[in-house]
Order: sequence, then C-alpha cells, then structure tokens
Amino acid sequence: MTQPITRRAAVATAAAALAASTLPARAENPKVSLRLLETSDLHVNVFPYDYYRDKPDDTVGLAKTASLIKAARAEAKNSILFDNGDIIQGSPMGDFMFYKKGLKAGEVHPIIAAMNELGYAACTLGNHEFNYGLPYLDAALGGANFPSTCCNLLGLDGKPRAKPWLVVEKDVTDASGAAHKLRVGVIGFLPPQVMQWDKGNLEGKVTTTDIVQAAEKYVPELRAQKVDVVVALCHSGISRSARKSAWERPAPAALPQNR
Repeated sequence: MTQPITRRAAVATAAAALAASTLPARAENPKVSLRLLETSDLHVNVFPYDYYRDKPDDTVGLAKTASLIKAARAEAKNSILFDNGDIIQGSPMGDFMFYKKGLKAGEVHPIIAAMNELGYAACTLGNHEFNYGLPYLDAALGGANFPSTCCNLLGLDGKPRAKPWLVVEKDVTDASGAAHKLRVGVIGFLPPQVMQWDKGNLEGKVTTTDIVQAAEKYVPELRAQKVDVVVALCHSGISRSARKSAWERPAPAALPQNR
C-alpha cells in the first residue's frame, strides 16, 4: 500500500537533498596544508622589557610574539606551534625565579604559563635548560600543558631521559573542507656538548649522544608509528663545514658509582 506524501514530508525531503548537495565532497587523496610555527631561545623573556637597561623593548618578549603567532594562525587553515629550546634561563626574571623565588609544588613557571596560554604542541630542550640543574628543569617542565622531547640526552642506564619522540594528533581540514586527524611525529635533539658546558650540573647524572647517531636510531622508530609528517626540533646551529662528531676527543675518566 502506497503511503500518501504529505507537504511536511516533501519539504523535509527537499531540505535534506539541498543539505546533502552543499556538503563538501571527500576527496580520495585529500590535500591538507599545515603551517608549522616555532619559537626558539625564549630565555624567560615573557614581557617586551629589557631588564638590563630597565626600559621597554618591543624587540623581545613572548607577549609581543603572541601577536605574531595569532596573525600567522589566522593566515592558515591549519597550524601547529612548537618551541626549539632555551626556555627557562637567560633573563633576570629567570635568575629571580631560581635564586630568589623558586618553584613550589604545583606552581607554574611564568614562561611556561605564557606558553600554556599560547597552546604549544610540544618543545625540545636547549643547552641552557640545565644551567639551574636537573631538578629545577623537571619542576619547570612539570607545569607545562605540552610535552617535551629529546632523544640524545640519556640517563646513566643509557635510555633517553625525556621522551625520545612524540606523536601529536592534530585535527585539520583539507582543501575541500572535510575534517581529518593528522598524526604529527615530533623528535627533539640538543647539542651533545652540554656535557662540557654544564659539566657541574650534569656529570655523573646524564650523558649525551651525537645528534646524527641519535636520529639514525630514533627517526625510524617514529616513522613506524604511521605518522603523516615528521617534525625535527633540533637546538643546534647550521654550519657549512664537514660534520665532526662531538666525541672526537679523549674519553672521560670513569666516574665513581656512588657519585
């Protein structure tokens, strides 16, 4: 028996057809553009102020950079923000926090609090992260809403002291407007010479490996996680000279086990 078509049913059917016709078609091979944003060497410069000269300075400060980050995000449909290290040391505010104020349990370091507000996805470690010692570094990073990664800083057991790599899932939209979840692989490196530069804070507690050797070991592990893209955060300079391993020097004397 055929049911009569009411006016309400006809209108509903027409509306559904119109809605379906306006939905973006999902492409077989969707194209997703992703803007990578990065800060580096923040050195506890939260505000645009030069504490050494005791005057405002618009050339520094994460608060000033925040407006640039906002503008860069507005220009791109999809973006993700990272930091490349040297976060917690380098300005009078950093020294004040360590030498005068300290970090109480549950307290968030000012530069970390600012980074939390900006929604960083991840960070790596720089060489100046260790100037105040490992316990303070751990306390500062403990207040972060984002993870840190570094594959060539090792504990005495030979295992990476931080996560050697991360997978960040990012909600994105493709060129047609369809939604996707992108798997972004992130791996971090620091200069192995920190063992010389911060010997007093690190000797007998951690060790480091060569950046290239660490990459050869851990990048394949990261790619095996079926990531869509790999981002390497490397706190290092760029040189045109031939690569020279940091370990082309005499081996250090063995350290006492109870040190």
